[in-house]
Amino acid sequence: MKNSDMPAKGKPATTSSIVAPANDAAGDLKDFFIDSLKDIYWAENALVSALPKMAQNATSPFLASAIKEHLEVTKNQVARLESIFELLGEKAEGKKCEAMAGLLKEGDSILEETVPGAVRDAGIIAASQKIEHYEIATYGTLCAFAKTLGENDAAKLLTQTLAEEKEADMILSDAAYSSINFKAADNILGAPYSNK
Repeated sequence: MKNSDMPAKGKPATTSSIVAPANDAAGDLKDFFIDSLKDIYWAENALVSALPKMAQNATSPFLASAIKEHLEVTKNQVARLESIFELLGEKAEGKKCEAMAGLLKEGDSILEETVPGAVRDAGIIAASQKIEHYEIATYGTLCAFAKTLGENDAAKLLTQTLAEEKEADMILSDAAYSSINFKAADNILGAPYSNK
């Protein structure tokens, strides 16, 4: 928030912050659940396109391999979301996920702002973990919505994806802490990596 956007010290804000809903706004939890599924469906499809670029820019063989493996997992997650839409009697369609679009744009910026080697790999991990954390939050919420709505089959599928996203986050942390961050701290460009 910019200083000009903040109320003067000691004075309450005077503008109303009540937002009028859009014409197509969700009217109940089921509508919001389906809308959120469309959002993450777009996000996962965007990741399928973005992950190969991340893998190509990784120097660490372990990191590149982990990203390629997660690409396959992500493709399965897209198929799983399509199954969920089918269970709900809905068409599988995406709605642009502004959060994921922003995270992917930031990831591209990180590639431009780092030189190949350990520093770029650390940046790829940072960008990837932001994405994973967003997905963990999203799938956790979707699981809760599915359970609340009695959509138990959908909840099981969403829980499976949530577990995969948590595992991906742990793999990225392992890559960072086992070697990449330390090499980046030493600014060892193009140094050969160990098996991690």
